[in-house]
Amino acid sequence: MTWMHSGVAVTVVAVLAASASTVPAAAAPRWRCPLIFGHGGYPKDPGATRKDRIRQANNPSAVRDLRRAGSDGVEADVQLTRNGTKAVMWHNTTTNGLTGRPRAITDLWWSNGPDSLKNRRIARGPYRGERVYTLNEWLSYAASTRTVALLEIKAEARRILAGRHAAAGWREISGPILKRRNAQPIMVYSRDAWIQHELARRLPSLLKGSHARWTDSVVWDEPPPGWTGNVSRWQSILKLRPLSVMTNYPGQYRRWMAGRCR
Repeated sequence: MTWMHSGVAVTVVAVLAASASTVPAAAAPRWRCPLIFGHGGYPKDPGATRKDRIRQANNPSAVRDLRRAGSDGVEADVQLTRNGTKAVMWHNTTTNGLTGRPRAITDLWWSNGPDSLKNRRIARGPYRGERVYTLNEWLSYAASTRTVALLEIKAEARRILAGRHAAAGWREISGPILKRRNAQPIMVYSRDAWIQHELARRLPSLLKGSHARWTDSVVWDEPPPGWTGNVSRWQSILKLRPLSVMTNYPGQYRRWMAGRCR
Protein backbone atom coordinates (compact mmCIF):
# COMPACT_ATOMS: atom_id res chain seq x y z
CA MET A 1 0.00 0.00 0.00
CA THR A 2 1.53 3.31 -1.08
CA TRP A 3 0.94 6.30 1.15
CA MET A 4 3.31 8.86 -0.36
CA HIS A 5 0.97 10.98 -2.49
CA SER A 6 0.45 14.72 -2.73
CA GLY A 7 -3.31 15.14 -2.71
CA VAL A 8 -5.99 13.47 -0.68
CA ALA A 9 -8.16 12.44 -3.61
CA VAL A 10 -5.27 10.55 -5.19
CA THR A 11 -4.23 9.08 -1.86
CA VAL A 12 -7.67 7.84 -0.91
CA VAL A 13 -8.20 6.27 -4.33
CA ALA A 14 -4.81 4.55 -4.03
CA VAL A 15 -5.62 3.21 -0.57
CA LEU A 16 -9.03 2.14 -1.84
CA ALA A 17 -7.50 0.24 -4.74
CA ALA A 18 -5.07 -1.51 -2.42
CA SER A 19 -7.63 -2.42 0.23
CA ALA A 20 -10.64 -3.33 -1.94
CA SER A 21 -12.08 -6.77 -1.34
CA THR A 22 -11.95 -9.20 -4.25
CA VAL A 23 -14.12 -11.97 -5.66
CA PRO A 24 -13.42 -14.46 -8.48
CA ALA A 25 -12.88 -12.62 -11.78
CA ALA A 26 -15.67 -14.38 -13.63
CA ALA A 27 -18.28 -13.23 -11.11
CA ALA A 28 -16.85 -9.85 -10.10
CA PRO A 29 -18.83 -6.68 -10.83
CA ARG A 30 -16.95 -3.98 -12.70
CA TRP A 31 -16.59 -1.38 -9.99
CA ARG A 32 -14.37 -1.07 -6.94
CA CYS A 33 -15.76 -1.61 -3.48
CA PRO A 34 -15.95 1.62 -1.49
CA LEU A 35 -13.48 2.47 1.21
CA ILE A 36 -15.17 1.99 4.59
CA PHE A 37 -15.01 4.72 7.25
CA GLY A 38 -16.02 3.62 10.73
CA HIS A 39 -18.13 5.96 12.85
CA GLY A 40 -18.43 5.31 16.56
CA GLY A 41 -22.10 6.22 16.85
CA TYR A 42 -23.89 8.73 19.05
CA PRO A 43 -27.29 8.05 20.65
CA LYS A 44 -30.47 9.78 19.59
CA ASP A 45 -32.49 12.06 21.86
CA PRO A 46 -33.97 12.13 24.39
CA GLY A 47 -31.22 11.80 26.96
CA ALA A 48 -28.39 11.48 24.44
CA THR A 49 -25.74 12.99 26.69
CA ARG A 50 -26.67 10.61 29.49
CA LYS A 51 -26.77 7.56 27.22
CA ASP A 52 -23.56 8.33 25.30
CA ARG A 53 -21.01 5.52 25.80
CA ILE A 54 -18.11 7.49 24.26
CA ARG A 55 -17.58 5.12 21.32
CA GLN A 56 -16.10 7.73 18.96
CA ALA A 57 -12.73 6.97 17.33
CA ASN A 58 -10.88 9.65 19.27
CA ASN A 59 -8.43 7.36 21.06
CA PRO A 60 -6.13 4.57 19.82
CA SER A 61 -8.21 1.79 21.38
CA ALA A 62 -11.32 2.90 19.49
CA VAL A 63 -9.37 3.27 16.24
CA ARG A 64 -7.94 -0.22 16.71
CA ASP A 65 -11.38 -1.71 17.31
CA LEU A 66 -12.89 -0.07 14.23
CA ARG A 67 -9.95 -1.20 12.12
CA ARG A 68 -10.29 -4.76 13.34
CA ALA A 69 -14.01 -4.62 12.59
CA GLY A 70 -13.31 -3.81 8.94
CA SER A 71 -12.78 -0.05 8.63
CA ASP A 72 -10.20 1.36 6.23
CA GLY A 73 -10.51 4.77 7.86
CA VAL A 74 -12.29 6.41 10.76
CA GLU A 75 -14.06 9.67 11.46
CA ALA A 76 -12.71 11.49 14.50
CA ASP A 77 -13.47 14.83 16.17
CA VAL A 78 -11.23 17.85 16.71
CA GLN A 79 -11.84 20.42 19.45
CA LEU A 80 -9.76 23.29 20.82
CA THR A 81 -8.89 23.94 24.44
CA ARG A 82 -8.85 27.36 26.04
CA ASN A 83 -7.42 30.17 23.91
CA GLY A 84 -6.67 27.69 21.14
CA THR A 85 -3.72 26.29 23.05
CA LYS A 86 -4.22 22.66 22.01
CA ALA A 87 -6.15 20.76 19.32
CA VAL A 88 -7.61 17.67 20.97
CA MET A 89 -9.65 14.65 19.96
CA TRP A 90 -13.02 14.81 21.66
CA HIS A 91 -16.62 14.71 20.44
CA ASN A 92 -18.75 16.32 23.13
CA THR A 93 -19.11 20.05 23.73
CA THR A 94 -18.32 19.50 27.38
CA THR A 95 -16.40 16.99 29.47
CA ASN A 96 -19.52 14.82 29.63
CA GLY A 97 -18.12 11.29 29.70
CA LEU A 98 -14.85 12.30 31.36
CA THR A 99 -13.78 12.32 34.98
CA GLY A 100 -13.79 15.62 36.86
CA ARG A 101 -16.35 18.37 37.17
CA PRO A 102 -18.34 19.37 34.06
CA ARG A 103 -16.69 22.05 31.93
CA ALA A 104 -16.84 23.22 28.33
CA ILE A 105 -13.82 21.95 26.39
CA THR A 106 -13.08 25.46 25.12
CA ASP A 107 -12.87 26.68 28.74
CA LEU A 108 -10.25 24.14 29.82
CA TRP A 109 -6.48 24.33 29.63
CA TRP A 110 -4.80 21.28 28.16
CA SER A 111 -2.22 20.69 30.89
CA ASN A 112 -2.37 23.57 33.39
CA GLY A 113 -3.80 22.73 36.80
CA PRO A 114 -5.53 19.69 38.34
CA ASP A 115 -8.70 20.37 36.33
CA SER A 116 -6.85 20.17 33.01
CA LEU A 117 -8.12 18.08 30.13
CA LYS A 118 -4.88 16.08 30.01
CA ASN A 119 -5.48 14.76 33.53
CA ARG A 120 -9.00 13.48 32.85
CA ARG A 121 -10.01 9.98 31.81
CA ILE A 122 -13.02 8.49 30.03
CA ALA A 123 -15.48 7.57 32.76
CA ARG A 124 -17.79 5.07 31.07
CA GLY A 125 -18.26 2.79 28.12
CA PRO A 126 -15.85 0.40 26.38
CA TYR A 127 -12.93 2.86 26.56
CA ARG A 128 -13.21 3.70 30.22
CA GLY A 129 -9.81 4.76 31.56
CA GLU A 130 -8.52 6.04 28.21
CA ARG A 131 -7.25 9.61 28.17
CA VAL A 132 -7.89 12.45 25.74
CA TYR A 133 -5.34 12.67 22.91
CA THR A 134 -3.97 15.64 21.04
CA LEU A 135 -4.50 15.90 17.30
CA ASN A 136 -0.76 15.44 16.83
CA GLU A 137 -0.72 12.22 18.87
CA TRP A 138 -3.81 10.87 17.18
CA LEU A 139 -2.52 11.45 13.67
CA SER A 140 0.72 9.69 14.56
CA TYR A 141 -1.23 6.65 15.70
CA ALA A 142 -3.44 6.71 12.60
CA ALA A 143 -0.32 6.74 10.44
CA SER A 144 1.22 3.83 12.34
CA THR A 145 -1.90 1.73 11.73
CA ARG A 146 -2.39 2.90 8.11
CA THR A 147 -5.77 4.32 9.00
CA VAL A 148 -7.27 6.93 6.69
CA ALA A 149 -8.04 9.97 8.85
CA LEU A 150 -11.30 11.86 8.43
CA LEU A 151 -11.33 14.82 10.81
CA GLU A 152 -14.46 16.73 11.73
CA ILE A 153 -13.59 20.15 13.13
CA LYS A 154 -16.36 20.58 15.67
CA ALA A 155 -18.56 23.68 15.58
CA GLU A 156 -17.57 24.61 19.13
CA ALA A 157 -14.10 25.51 17.84
CA ARG A 158 -15.55 28.48 15.97
CA ARG A 159 -15.62 30.43 19.23
CA ILE A 160 -11.82 30.38 19.13
CA LEU A 161 -11.12 30.17 15.40
CA ALA A 162 -13.09 33.36 14.73
CA GLY A 163 -11.94 35.21 17.85
CA ARG A 164 -8.89 36.90 19.31
CA HIS A 165 -7.01 33.60 19.59
CA ALA A 166 -7.72 32.54 16.01
CA ALA A 167 -4.04 32.43 14.97
CA ALA A 168 -3.17 30.04 17.78
CA GLY A 169 -6.21 27.87 17.10
CA TRP A 170 -5.57 27.54 13.39
CA ARG A 171 -1.90 26.72 14.03
CA GLU A 172 -2.97 23.92 16.33
CA ILE A 173 -5.32 22.45 13.75
CA SER A 174 -3.41 23.08 10.54
CA GLY A 175 0.12 22.43 11.80
CA PRO A 176 -0.11 18.67 12.45
CA ILE A 177 -2.19 18.15 9.30
CA LEU A 178 0.11 20.06 6.96
CA LYS A 179 3.15 18.31 8.44
CA ARG A 180 1.72 14.92 7.49
CA ARG A 181 -0.47 15.51 4.45
CA ASN A 182 2.07 14.10 1.98
CA ALA A 183 2.82 11.05 4.12
CA GLN A 184 -0.64 9.85 5.16
CA PRO A 185 -4.20 10.26 3.85
CA ILE A 186 -6.10 12.96 5.77
CA MET A 187 -9.41 14.62 5.00
CA VAL A 188 -11.15 17.44 6.86
CA TYR A 189 -14.64 18.92 7.08
CA SER A 190 -16.97 20.72 9.46
CA ARG A 191 -20.72 20.92 9.93
CA ASP A 192 -20.26 24.58 10.80
CA ALA A 193 -20.59 26.61 7.58
CA TRP A 194 -18.03 29.24 8.61
CA ILE A 195 -15.40 26.69 9.62
CA GLN A 196 -16.06 24.73 6.42
CA HIS A 197 -15.50 27.90 4.38
CA GLU A 198 -12.21 28.51 6.19
CA LEU A 199 -11.11 24.92 5.65
CA ALA A 200 -11.81 25.34 1.94
CA ARG A 201 -9.59 28.41 1.95
CA ARG A 202 -6.79 27.07 4.15
CA LEU A 203 -6.74 23.34 3.30
CA PRO A 204 -8.49 23.10 -0.09
CA SER A 205 -6.85 19.86 -1.24
CA LEU A 206 -7.87 18.06 1.95
CA LEU A 207 -11.61 18.68 1.97
CA LYS A 208 -13.80 15.62 2.43
CA GLY A 209 -16.00 16.50 -0.52
CA SER A 210 -18.03 13.49 -1.67
CA HIS A 211 -15.92 10.98 0.24
CA ALA A 212 -17.31 8.96 3.18
CA ARG A 213 -20.91 9.13 2.08
CA TRP A 214 -23.24 8.32 4.97
CA THR A 215 -24.82 4.97 4.19
CA ASP A 216 -26.82 3.90 7.29
CA SER A 217 -30.55 4.32 7.75
CA VAL A 218 -30.83 2.82 11.25
CA VAL A 219 -30.71 5.60 13.86
CA TRP A 220 -27.99 4.82 16.40
CA ASP A 221 -28.91 4.51 20.04
CA GLU A 222 -27.72 2.82 23.21
CA PRO A 223 -27.76 -0.12 23.41
CA PRO A 224 -26.78 -0.37 19.72
CA PRO A 225 -29.65 -1.37 17.41
CA GLY A 226 -29.33 -4.23 14.94
CA TRP A 227 -27.73 -3.59 11.56
CA THR A 228 -30.14 -5.34 9.21
CA GLY A 229 -32.45 -2.35 8.92
CA ASN A 230 -29.66 -0.66 6.92
CA VAL A 231 -29.66 -3.11 4.03
CA SER A 232 -32.09 -1.27 1.75
CA ARG A 233 -30.13 1.98 2.00
CA TRP A 234 -26.79 0.17 1.76
CA GLN A 235 -28.02 -1.28 -1.52
CA SER A 236 -29.21 2.05 -2.90
CA ILE A 237 -25.97 3.84 -1.98
CA LEU A 238 -23.73 1.07 -3.34
CA LYS A 239 -25.53 1.28 -6.69
CA LEU A 240 -24.19 4.85 -6.94
CA ARG A 241 -20.64 3.41 -6.83
CA PRO A 242 -19.29 5.71 -4.11
CA LEU A 243 -15.55 5.87 -3.57
CA SER A 244 -16.11 5.60 0.16
CA VAL A 245 -18.89 5.26 2.72
CA MET A 246 -19.28 5.92 6.43
CA THR A 247 -21.14 3.55 8.72
CA ASN A 248 -21.67 2.68 12.37
CA TYR A 249 -21.43 -0.99 11.35
CA PRO A 250 -18.11 -1.45 9.50
CA GLY A 251 -17.77 -5.19 10.15
CA GLN A 252 -21.30 -6.01 9.07
CA TYR A 253 -21.00 -3.69 6.07
CA ARG A 254 -17.79 -5.35 4.87
CA ARG A 255 -19.31 -8.81 5.11
CA TRP A 256 -22.50 -7.65 3.39
CA MET A 257 -20.49 -5.98 0.61
CA ALA A 258 -18.54 -9.14 -0.32
CA GLY A 259 -19.33 -10.19 -3.88
CA ARG A 260 -21.25 -7.02 -4.72
CA CYS A 261 -18.16 -5.19 -5.95
CA ARG A 262 -14.52 -6.00 -6.47
